[in-house]
Amino acid sequence: MSSVPPDAQSPKPIIPIVPEPAKGGDEMVSLYAAREKIYPRSVSGVFSNWRWITVWITQIVFYGLPWLEWNARQAVLFDLEARRFYIFGLVLYPQDFIYLTGLLVISALALFLFTAVAGRLWCGYACPQTVYTEIFLWIEKKVEGDRSARMRLDKAGLSGEKLGKKWLKHALWIAFSLWTGFTFVGYFTPVRELAALSLAASLGPWQTFWIFFYGFATYGNAGFMREQVCKYMCPYARFQSAMFDKDTMIVTYDEKRGEPRGPRSKKADPAALGLGSCVDCTLCVQVCPTGIDIRKGLQYECIGCGACIDVCDDVMDKVGYPHGLIKYSTENGVAQSWSTRQMLRRALRPRVLVYSGILAAITVAVMVSLFMRTPLKVDVIRDRGALARMVEQGRIENVYRLQIMNATETAQRYIISVSGLPGITIASDNEIEVLPTEVRSAAVRVQIPPDAASTGSHPIHFDVRSTGDNVSQVSEKAAFLVPR
Repeated sequence: MSSVPPDAQSPKPIIPIVPEPAKGGDEMVSLYAAREKIYPRSVSGVFSNWRWITVWITQIVFYGLPWLEWNARQAVLFDLEARRFYIFGLVLYPQDFIYLTGLLVISALALFLFTAVAGRLWCGYACPQTVYTEIFLWIEKKVEGDRSARMRLDKAGLSGEKLGKKWLKHALWIAFSLWTGFTFVGYFTPVRELAALSLAASLGPWQTFWIFFYGFATYGNAGFMREQVCKYMCPYARFQSAMFDKDTMIVTYDEKRGEPRGPRSKKADPAALGLGSCVDCTLCVQVCPTGIDIRKGLQYECIGCGACIDVCDDVMDKVGYPHGLIKYSTENGVAQSWSTRQMLRRALRPRVLVYSGILAAITVAVMVSLFMRTPLKVDVIRDRGALARMVEQGRIENVYRLQIMNATETAQRYIISVSGLPGITIASDNEIEVLPTEVRSAAVRVQIPPDAASTGSHPIHFDVRSTGDNVSQVSEKAAFLVPR
């Protein structure tokens, strides 16, 4: 096995720059080190394949979902202007904000659970930053070549070939970013309408802003900032240590087996040379998207993508050593040489069981609530312009305004009834038709006989019931005033 390749990407220490002492004896010390561009080497293997499977699944869902139709409209649409959220057969309104809260709580608990069990697998496989960086790196490789070719191109002087490759790469990046921004806006504006407006150059100011803003964010984060987002901008990298313990699965380097490291001939006996299994090829550093050396132990920059595992296993095959010098394991698992079965058993520790129980309970509660949700909402508002009054035959009348929301996608006819006092009746029309996803207001006159109730306020109930096949009913409380 050869020694360190000439283009090896080994991490360099931050060296303080100490200028000449200033006047007065004070010294200024700068601890800032300019960023060195990382050129991740391409890698193939089990975990690389899984990463690309995740890329394909997430992007097919993201780019394809807005084009699906459901009941002659877009299947998933967050119509902010109409204040309606369509999710397949479900129609949600601002009054259903509690479900968004439940979704956020479920997401947070799921993050805690998966992090406690499997570390940063979300970051390494499904995080949008990782996914788009992987796509942009693939475009970069197709245009500029592999890692060595990209490094030579960046060091080369200005030439027609360099300008052409750089222009083509950035043109593809920008086109892909704008398509991503267009798709993002397509979740809030019907995507077919958005496409027609785009072709006619008639986009509104907000649509234009968000397409270019989201496209610019994709272009900047995945094309330029890359690992800087994971290292310095993402809060997850900072607070992950609060969710890790010694039984959390992470990417680990088996120091006992690998050290002391060093190059050697493929035919040499490492034991005779006093060497471990690590041949110090630094390929694990070269393939790392954040540029770290996993052999230095767990670092917050590690996103758990497994690229170093794939390349190390490939090197072990070439030199005839067993796999597993770098692998997914736990700190306790490496220290105590646990088997896979032992690590899986340890995953069911109290912390994980508590997270799982809470997550399951909240998820079931939200799902049951959605399943039992009544697609009818009624608000009763007293008509302040017409208080309690005496009408014909001495009857006492109160006037109410009912706001009826039809949360289904079919027209509904509703029957209004009232109860709570002897002889109480509705003196106005007690039927109303409401169009799909529409809110209609109805003035309802309620009367009672002269001696049905004493002076003061009395509770009554309005019952609103649909007349279709799928009957839904809502009861709302109100107050009936009897004047002196």
